[in-house]
Amino acid sequence: MTWYLTEDLDGFLGRAGSFLRSRPVLHTVQLTVTERLRAYGSAAYGDEAPVFGVLERGGAVRAAWFRTPPHWLTLTPLAAEDAAALAVHLADLGHPLPGVSADRGTAVAFAEAWRRCTGAEVTLWQHQRLYRLGELTAPDPMPPGRSRVAGKADRELLVRWFRGFLDDVGKTGAGDPEAWADARVEHGGALLWETPDGVPVSVAAAHPRVAGQVRVGPVYTPPELRGHGYAAAATVAVSRAAREAGAEEVLLFADLANPTSNGVYQRVGYRGVADFAVYDFTGPQPPPPQGQSSSRDQPSPVRR
Repeated sequence: MTWYLTEDLDGFLGRAGSFLRSRPVLHTVQLTVTERLRAYGSAAYGDEAPVFGVLERGGAVRAAWFRTPPHWLTLTPLAAEDAAALAVHLADLGHPLPGVSADRGTAVAFAEAWRRCTGAEVTLWQHQRLYRLGELTAPDPMPPGRSRVAGKADRELLVRWFRGFLDDVGKTGAGDPEAWADARVEHGGALLWETPDGVPVSVAAAHPRVAGQVRVGPVYTPPELRGHGYAAAATVAVSRAAREAGAEEVLLFADLANPTSNGVYQRVGYRGVADFAVYDFTGPQPPPPQGQSSSRDQPSPVRR
């Protein structure tokens, strides 16, 4: 098998785009992130250039990954032995990694191999469940109020609430709240739930549609406003809007350690598809190869 590494988004999508679109539900993260990179450039994620990888076997694409620093390596489903081989391969190339995010089996295999070959400490950050919308069911009763699309006048509110979301999940600094808010305002991707007197109390955002799927997230209600059903109402509103706009699949991720959010999503019609895991890597990182820089835009055979 051969991995191709590149910093060229167009080259990556030219090689892996059809593969990613062949399983839009399981590949939702890869599809939505590369679409945002295509629309806004790598500055939407940070100062370092993203890196992409494609696994080919027998002339066919079998898996793909990307990393937008400072975020985790994000990987499509792989057999355990292939995930372990990739971990060894990236360590051999001197690629530092802060962690990995993938379906649970792939993430476990990669993280364990990374620990063995680098000596890094591997810590589970989050178990997630990927949900797909079935029959949308509004809460009964719905909280009083209505939904509306967030506009330019709501930008500062979106920035503040996205910071609150990052604080809640323990990843302060893992995203640019201002860039996130600007993108949501530009494509109408954030719906606010507001009280009858026009006070916003919750937000549910969604990524633009790509390959027929829309991924919802994040959903956020300030702590002092929780317990009134606002998040459920906002989730229903953004999910309905996605379907009415033509989405064939509406998806979202939930932290399995949060029974409240999982319960809300299931009550409004979301059903579990697959479990995912995110691991943080701390401590030792692989040294760069002696006398050379890591190669990119070139095929590299993976040792098994």
